Amino acid sequence: MVSERESEICLSKFSQTLQTTMAAASPVEACTAEEMLDPEQNGRAERVQWVLNAPEPPGLWQELMDSIRETAFPHGNNFLSLQKQPTTHAISVLQGIFPILQWCRNYKATKFKKDLMAGLTLASLSIPQSIGYATLAKLDPQFGLYTSAIPPLIYALMGTSREIAIGPVAVVSLLISSMVPKLEDPVDNPIAYRKLVFTATFLAGIFQAAFALLRLGFLVDFLSHAALVGFMAGAAVVIGLQQLKGLLGITHFTNKTDVISVLEAVWRSFHHTWSPYNFILGCSFLSFILITRFVGRRNKKLFWLPAIAPLVSVILSTLIVFLTRADKHGVKVVKHIKGGLNPSSVHQLQFTGPHTGEIAKIGLIVAIIALTEAIAVGRSFASIKGYHLDGNKEMVALGIMNIAGSLTSCYVATGSFSRSAVNFSAGCETAISNIVMAITVLISLQFFTKLLYFTPTAILASIILSAIPGLIDISEAYKIWKVDKLDFLACIGAFLGVLFGSVEIGLLVALTISFAKIILNAIRPGIETLGRLPGTNMFCDVDQYPMAITSPGVLIVRVKSALLCFANANFVRERIMMWVTEEAEDNKGSAKGRNQLVVLDMSNLMNIDTSGIASLEEVHKQLVSQGMELAIANPRWQVIHKLKLAKFVNKIGGRVFLSVAEAVDECSTIKILTTI
Repeated sequence: MVSERESEICLSKFSQTLQTTMAAASPVEACTAEEMLDPEQNGRAERVQWVLNAPEPPGLWQELMDSIRETAFPHGNNFLSLQKQPTTHAISVLQGIFPILQWCRNYKATKFKKDLMAGLTLASLSIPQSIGYATLAKLDPQFGLYTSAIPPLIYALMGTSREIAIGPVAVVSLLISSMVPKLEDPVDNPIAYRKLVFTATFLAGIFQAAFALLRLGFLVDFLSHAALVGFMAGAAVVIGLQQLKGLLGITHFTNKTDVISVLEAVWRSFHHTWSPYNFILGCSFLSFILITRFVGRRNKKLFWLPAIAPLVSVILSTLIVFLTRADKHGVKVVKHIKGGLNPSSVHQLQFTGPHTGEIAKIGLIVAIIALTEAIAVGRSFASIKGYHLDGNKEMVALGIMNIAGSLTSCYVATGSFSRSAVNFSAGCETAISNIVMAITVLISLQFFTKLLYFTPTAILASIILSAIPGLIDISEAYKIWKVDKLDFLACIGAFLGVLFGSVEIGLLVALTISFAKIILNAIRPGIETLGRLPGTNMFCDVDQYPMAITSPGVLIVRVKSALLCFANANFVRERIMMWVTEEAEDNKGSAKGRNQLVVLDMSNLMNIDTSGIASLEEVHKQLVSQGMELAIANPRWQVIHKLKLAKFVNKIGGRVFLSVAEAVDECSTIKILTTI
């Protein structure tokens, strides 16, 4: 930190200019000018001291410890308070980990009635969807039901969303079925396949919890909204094509997910014997589900109709197949579904072997996609209800529930938008609706799985197909196109990558375009010239505000970047000097005269590295060689601290100001004194 003596030396240059000017004037004139300008100058000098003598900012280690302390003690408690009030602190920590302990104290019977109805309605939709999504993930049907039992119970204890419905979802099921079969074939070796799925689920939970504990939630944001829209749409088309296997009753089908391979498999199947009854049955009930959804949207009082339509479809189709013995005429059925509560899968986790690295990669990808979908769903409903969703607690809850799920024969669970919408429409008040749903699923596992023996696979395909329109948001894609063309490029890149390549390729394309956009903005930030808005002390971009007035003899520039670093330092230096040269050419022969001062507005700049400081030093040298000076205005905490350590403040003569207006006013003051 610059000492007070050093600060006085830095500021003395202005005083010397003032004294020299006063000496050249008459005594009376000098006295008058001094009396007129001293109060204002003293005020500026004091404000400069505020900037230069700010406390030292926290270091990297302190920021890391603060982050850990904030995670461990979310309500601002510390170890000292733990010693003084251990009981109160323990209760506070438990409420932070388990939010249900906080809101359950005010839970009333009226709320339970609503949650009970919402939970039962949710279960009627969740049971058939879970069976369908398990088949999409190339697992036995009971694993989808397992995933709708344990994870919702864990989330209800630890989550902060009231409306989100936890369970298996289409996109995550597709991710698993497209990546894990490359390591183990689910048909030839189903046991090894399940072990890898459970291991990937465990690692996904570890990653999700780690994102919260290490404050790495920003990694989820690298999958931008535009990329997610394109990815979801591409995944929806792929999921729909995958359901042609069940809808047409195809026996031999490709493991690839790209549209060309799937269409080739469908075309080849027409040359073999196949039963049209699967297609007729599936399309009939698909039409029934879509019609009930249309009716439910037109009449809000009938919200329960589309919710129970999938379960009604399963019951009716099962009865039809059982009574007509359609399974003897080519209609494919689910057959045996193992009943009973979730068995332990602890012994099935594999952390050694040739596929460990690949499984870790799959776990990371699935963790990010599941987190992104769950937080997006939770925030959308939280904004409608008007309460805050704690993203950090959500990541912890999702991580812990997937870790627990991997130990109880579940695969990756997350928040489902379609089921959450049903839960919201059914009038749920709290996460108790998830508990009701989970208990209903457990009861079904224990007593009713044998009744699903004759359920046709075409019905499961139709249930999944009915959920696809909700994953494709054409209006949002059009909005992205209108607002930001680079964002739309990421959107369409993810869509085409998933459609014609694979899920991994779609994600890679989306992330590559998103990173390219970030890097492009970082290495080539814009530079803007500022002018004073009439009647104010605000300085804004003269291109955005044509009425802004530039100050004679002063060039004010601002870098449109939060970081001045090795990646953009040379570019910024060149652009600043280019602006200076252009201004000098424009001012030749004009009434404004040449610029004497260049003010660099640092209000946007959050941090700077040694390359950035070196570029500023080079700018200062070039300006001095041209008879101009450099001043900086409104530097941020980290920036001014590093500039003082590098002695840059001394090199520019202490011309550091709290605002652009004060920098311009000083230049004007010097001009006035020079003319006295």
